[in-house]
This record gives sequence, structure tokens and C-alpha cells, in this order.
Amino acid sequence: MGEKLELQKRLAADILKCGLTRVRFDQERLDEIAEAITREDIKRLIDDGAIYKIQAKGISRARVREGKKKGPGSRKGGKYSRVGRKELWIRKVRAQRKKLKELRDKRFIDRSVYRKIYKMVKAGAFKSIADMMNYLESNKLIRRPII
Repeated sequence: MGEKLELQKRLAADILKCGLTRVRFDQERLDEIAEAITREDIKRLIDDGAIYKIQAKGISRARVREGKKKGPGSRKGGKYSRVGRKELWIRKVRAQRKKLKELRDKRFIDRSVYRKIYKMVKAGAFKSIADMMNYLESNKLIRRPII
């Protein structure tokens, strides 16, 4: 790029609201660009596509997106200081109740069984959904096999 186009580049950068390094000129129309000395001339060339700006380069987030490391070496604080006992209880009970409602709505269990198991969930009888399902199957409380 010749030194004669410095003015045009500076004006274009100002009009395009970007840095000098992002301003590009159409190589076939360099003579036309060299003749442009006013802001209006530059604006007209931008509209025509003789002067344009290239996409800004971003900063890659790839290293950040690798995932937060949650292994034992990066944990600080006790077991329940990270997620409280109550929060864990709420998550567990809500999941079990959701599964129980699903079983009732799909008619795998009847209302009386639903109520009985609901009370057991409230009492903390099951460790997990799998534990609850195991109980239902072992006590033959499920009407038909779950596919």
C-alpha cells in the first residue's frame, strides 16, 4: 500500500469506526481511491464497496471451555460447604417425587401405592430414584414391566 493512501485509510477508519489495520481497499480501484480526498468521497467509496473493513479477530475461549476442573485437588471446603445438606435433600426428594408422579400418570402404579411411596420419600426411605424403583420392583408394586 503506497504512502499516498494514508489519508484515505485514516479517514475510512474514522468513518467505519475501526482501526487502521482493519481497513481494506479494493486492489482494482486504487486509482479511484487515491483521488478521493474528502470525507464524502470516502463515504461514497465505502457505499460502493471499494473500501471495506475486515472482521475483528476475537480472543479464543477454547481453553476456558475445556471445563471447570472439579476434582479433589481443586476443592476447598468441606463436603457440605460446597452444596448444603438441605440443597442435596431438596434435589433428591424433588427428583424422586417427579419420577413417582410420572409412574402414576403412566399408570404403572395406582393411587394407593403412590400415596404410600410418597410418604416414604418424605420420610427419606430412599437414597435415589434407582433405590426407589428397586423397592417398587422387589415388592411387586408396579403393575406392568417398565420398558
